[in-house]
Amino acid sequence: MKKLLNHLRFRLYQIFRIFNLDMKVSITFLLVFGSLIAVKLPSEHYYPGLFFMAAFVFHCSRKDIPFLKKVFEKSWRAFIVLESAFIYTVFLLGNIHYKLEETGLALYIVIAAFAFFFPKTKLDPALKWNFIPTDLFEWKTFLRKNTWFSMMGYVMVLLSSYHPGSLIVAGIFLTDFVSDIYEPYESKEMFEMYFKKLSLKEKIRKNSLFFNALLLPVYTLFLIINPYDSLYLLYYFLFMNLYFLLIITRKYKLYHYKEKRGYYNISVYLEYIFYSMTVIPALLVLRNNIKNAEQNIKTYVGD
Repeated sequence: MKKLLNHLRFRLYQIFRIFNLDMKVSITFLLVFGSLIAVKLPSEHYYPGLFFMAAFVFHCSRKDIPFLKKVFEKSWRAFIVLESAFIYTVFLLGNIHYKLEETGLALYIVIAAFAFFFPKTKLDPALKWNFIPTDLFEWKTFLRKNTWFSMMGYVMVLLSSYHPGSLIVAGIFLTDFVSDIYEPYESKEMFEMYFKKLSLKEKIRKNSLFFNALLLPVYTLFLIINPYDSLYLLYYFLFMNLYFLLIITRKYKLYHYKEKRGYYNISVYLEYIFYSMTVIPALLVLRNNIKNAEQNIKTYVGD
């Protein structure tokens, strides 16, 4: 019992430490947590599946199995189940619209199986994403490093299409990861070789097409489920694409061969979210970004 209490204190300390160190993580967590607590679904049977998915994502992304084995030699499997069950229970009992029923209770049996199914310390994903063209190297690199997380996140984005509110909330959550994709800078040699072959406009066009191809199933599902709410989808399309364009043009506006990253932070995130939500400011900033990015590219590759 003493070990359990000490472990719970340790976990709470970990959570607050992460939130204090990274405001972006805090805001993202609050958005997701708040939406799962307040979300209203067409049927009560959908809630357990959604909350189970949250617990499953946590379970598959954990990297502390060796630590638990060392600290709790005989009961480490029980702690794996306990933590996932706790997350599931918080959402199950915390949602303001859900009333506990058989489906919600039955999924605890599946969570118990987490004791025997957990990620390896070193994941070697089968997918190498070689079908993605080299021109989309940012996407290929990100997906290779975050295969399982990206696939589970994509499922969550697809599920968000059931309701206008969840669509917008998931979109705001997704923009943060789009920013991470375009934060790293390529080498000077790669930069010069790339833009001698393609213009900035061609780069934007190819990446935008790929981005919208990924979102096409979301657009389609939303129209099927919510045929009378097409205006929400139009706004979602504008918001997502404006944010995407702002991020990609910002990268090349600020690019410098001596830097490794674009120093994306919470202030940039909130600023671009505001611009994209209000549309007109985003168009003005985008125009300026493109102009400065093209000028910056010319300093490396010429006219």
